[in-house]
Amino acid sequence: MGEWDFLGRLLDKVQTHTTVIGKVWLTVLFVFRILVLSTGAERVWGDEQSGFVCNTQQPGCTNVCYDHAFPISHIRFWVMQIIFVSTPTLLYLGHVLHVIHNEKKMWQKVEKQSQDECSGLMVRKGFKMPKYTSNTGKVNLHGRLLQSYLASVFIKTLLEVAFIVGQYYLYGFTLEPRYVCRQSPCPHQVDCFLSRPTEKTLFIWFMLIVACVSALLNLIEIVYLCIRTVHRLRVPGQRNENDTVTISTNTKSSSFTLTLLAVPWN
Repeated sequence: MGEWDFLGRLLDKVQTHTTVIGKVWLTVLFVFRILVLSTGAERVWGDEQSGFVCNTQQPGCTNVCYDHAFPISHIRFWVMQIIFVSTPTLLYLGHVLHVIHNEKKMWQKVEKQSQDECSGLMVRKGFKMPKYTSNTGKVNLHGRLLQSYLASVFIKTLLEVAFIVGQYYLYGFTLEPRYVCRQSPCPHQVDCFLSRPTEKTLFIWFMLIVACVSALLNLIEIVYLCIRTVHRLRVPGQRNENDTVTISTNTKSSSFTLTLLAVPWN
């Protein structure tokens, strides 16, 4: 489980920058995919190649038949699936951190400007700046962040479907106890036998169902975000509590108040 700690820490940071459905998706990823894969599935497939026995003494025949039956191990396939599916979320996290960093720099410029204006310089009204974080530090999904988040969810959905289809074409969704091999250098048709095919089939179906649930959650989240965006656009003049920000600066000789209009980056 230690090799998953780094990925887990990165994905855990996304929790505060996603929707409720996104939090459910991350829970499914952690508990029903990473945890099950690292604790249960790896033990079931631990004897995968050594338990693949063929009724022949021809050197190299068993290895060739195994490679033809399983071009890639189920465990490695699922590890690749988790990594590829998590990548769009990590890219979105990088975008969030970049936007927040730029916002902090702009707030520093605003505070510096307010101090200069309090010193007697001309006040420039109508100063506009983006604002994505609330007073509690929660990121508001709108503008460029909403576009980035929607793109990451859409790409995750495509990757989930692609891996499900790829698994079907590689080795299907069930494992038979006997595998018939006719590959060279086998001298004739060879029967090969798998270790614990029923138990492995149960794990295959479990991981398949979890992948389908994850894809369904992504589709629900896309619909939810689209409906919420359309609703906000249809309500004229709708403004949340974080649309305006007031900065007050007190000096020994005067008191200065600057009200900012926060607009999203589009």
